[in-house]
Amino acid sequence: MAWDEWEQLKNQAAHKQSARMQLNQLPADGGGGSTPQGDLTVDQKDLAAIGDRAFKLWEGLGRYGRDAWSSSQTAASDLKTQGFTLGGAVDRVQSRWEEQLTSLLDACAHISNHMDFTKKAHQGDEYYIGGQISSISTLDKGFDGGKGH
Repeated sequence: MAWDEWEQLKNQAAHKQSARMQLNQLPADGGGGSTPQGDLTVDQKDLAAIGDRAFKLWEGLGRYGRDAWSSSQTAASDLKTQGFTLGGAVDRVQSRWEEQLTSLLDACAHISNHMDFTKKAHQGDEYYIGGQISSISTLDKGFDGGKGH
């Protein structure tokens, strides 16, 4: 390959990469068509739904994933007892399955617990903010019209 051809290929690759990168951003003028802009919002219903789905996934994986683990453990043991080398391979697959299943169960539990915690934390924040606003409006009433003071 000639040096000029190599340089040309590098320039083409760099051009393709920069064009691809531009697809993932807004134009410089800040436009975006009719797409609304603003903060990401999540309400209690969304948090509860995510936590509930994670908990249901955790339950199903725990129940059915462990059944598969138990069955493969029994199969591996039976094959090894009968002298089949395949028993050792099934045993290794079963061990890896258990590691992955445990990791996935932990992740689901973490998501579910975090959503519960987040929901409770935001409820506490809402209660606190509501109390603060209520106190302010009560104070404001004392200044309205100067009645009684």
